Amino acid sequence: MDKEIRMFGDDEESKDRQFVNALARGLEILRCFRPGETYLTNAELASRTGIPKPTVSRLTHTLTRLGYLAYSDSQGQYRLASGVLALGYSMLANLDVRDIARPAMHELAEYSRASVSIGVRDRLSMVYVETCRSSARVTLQLTVGSRIPIATTSMGKALMCALPAHEFDFLMDHIRLADEENWPHIKLGIEQAQRDYAERGFCMALGEWHSDIHSVGVPLLGIEREKAMAFNCGGPSYVLSREKLESDLGPRLVQLVRKVETDMGRV
Repeated sequence: MDKEIRMFGDDEESKDRQFVNALARGLEILRCFRPGETYLTNAELASRTGIPKPTVSRLTHTLTRLGYLAYSDSQGQYRLASGVLALGYSMLANLDVRDIARPAMHELAEYSRASVSIGVRDRLSMVYVETCRSSARVTLQLTVGSRIPIATTSMGKALMCALPAHEFDFLMDHIRLADEENWPHIKLGIEQAQRDYAERGFCMALGEWHSDIHSVGVPLLGIEREKAMAFNCGGPSYVLSREKLESDLGPRLVQLVRKVETDMGRV
């Protein structure tokens, strides 16, 4: 099963009478599809979700009838269908922050010769909802919909630093359970991010996710109509040195995000 946060269990209905277990299981099926994977079998879906295969078969049949999955007779497998795309597009179209932030993001991307992006949390990952790449020949090739880990990236750590204590502790517990072998090192990185955020207003990731990538992250604060999210500026380590992030791009990203908050009517 997926090592990220489990959102439901067989006994969920006994804990919460309002919780619809069948709906939750259907959504888990849709979550199984990852970038670069077009088709999945019922057996693969059962393995990833921990849902019994007979139940998976009924769920995929239902999701296909509703237009969220499509079945390939030649492959004998399922793929995501246009119904999922319509939901995702509606979500993105209603994120006001993208339109407001985009001009400043483009400007900072060109200045830094790197990429500037916005992400939202999905369990133990951050998902890009907007990204602006510079015209430099070498930049990060992440696009809208790309997923990065929350625990070892500047964007993810920045978002965590802005969370209420109970949500932060909840995530820390699940990050530990997902990777107990590397937990001591991960914990040190998050604790350093907390200190950096308290002192400077931004967090850094220097080769923690990928050894040749450096980045800086800043959370978006206090916007009622937007989901909790964070910005980052990242690129190759030979372009973005620690000194450049600390003295230049970190403060610039803080300034960008604070302006976005003001333009959106921060509360």
